[in-house]
Amino acid sequence: MSLTVASLNTRGIPLVGSRLGERYAAIGAVFEASDVDVANFQEVLTYYHLRRLVRSMPSYRFVSFRRSAAGPAGGLVTLSRTAITGTEYRRFPIPPAADAADLPRLSRLKASLKGSLVTRLAGVSVVNTHLLANYDGDWSETNRFYRLHQGQLAAVGRHVDDVGQPAIVCGDFNIARDSSLYRDFIRDTGLLDAFGDDCPPTFHAAYLAPGKASRCIDFLLLSDPSITVEAAELTFTAEAGPGYLSDHLGLQVRLSL
Repeated sequence: MSLTVASLNTRGIPLVGSRLGERYAAIGAVFEASDVDVANFQEVLTYYHLRRLVRSMPSYRFVSFRRSAAGPAGGLVTLSRTAITGTEYRRFPIPPAADAADLPRLSRLKASLKGSLVTRLAGVSVVNTHLLANYDGDWSETNRFYRLHQGQLAAVGRHVDDVGQPAIVCGDFNIARDSSLYRDFIRDTGLLDAFGDDCPPTFHAAYLAPGKASRCIDFLLLSDPSITVEAAELTFTAEAGPGYLSDHLGLQVRLSL
């Protein structure tokens, strides 16, 4: 069968002046008018965010997330036009104290809330994930975020292994594609990048500090070589009104299973 899958981090823009409700309604409207079968979202942090998406995407009758006190666990939500057969949220392990000692206090708190949302469809599972942001923009082995990211990537690999069927893995990984973190993760898991060797930047340069270069930090990966990529493209590339709908670009891939 053919399946079109998309991924988008929805809310990185600062809350002040972010047009939150308007942006979420507009993001939902884009998907509602598209041929995307399964839409994966990161940073859906509250039930208000979730309601805005669900209301603006009525043809996506199946909603996958796990409840937490404030909103979807890990900020992860998957909406599907295809029937969902199961949902599971897998939190990342608490990082060892040595791996988090040099991180900002807020980063240490956020690290404990991150994880993967596993959504099962007929014959395939979708693993939607979001790793901790590296505010240094440095993915070298000496960076203070490096070991924590290693641990979170290892957890994603275990989540994929535990699925037990072909998997589509997507989300905001917050690691650069040209880093050793990405290279080692792909080597260790055997996952295949749906975009091949062509990974353009997935973060709008307008939201970076002066002198910082935009990198490819969002991925859509495949666990089984029998999943064929028919088309792959970036979405949410243009401004919509005063600014972009998200600080991230979206990924969209049409697959043959």
